[in-house]
Amino acid sequence: MKMTNNIDIIRSKIEAYILQSVHTEKEKIKYDTLIFKEGFLDSMGFITLISYIEEEFAIQTSDEDLVEENFESINAISDFLAGKLIN
Repeated sequence: MKMTNNIDIIRSKIEAYILQSVHTEKEKIKYDTLIFKEGFLDSMGFITLISYIEEEFAIQTSDEDLVEENFESINAISDFLAGKLIN
């Protein structure tokens, strides 16, 4: 996959997963919405998000990966995953 298309594909998969998980209007969650700070996902939602990411993108997350900056928004998750998939 080309990197330019790759990030768009990742972002749309993450967006679809989060919108399906939170059961809210699509307009309420933007790419830069802080999904945990704004209460769309909680700690259980985080665990299921990690499971989805590992299965969907065939990666393993380490303890070092599990920091707020990597998962605070759709953009942050997409950037994190793009970095993991390149390495």
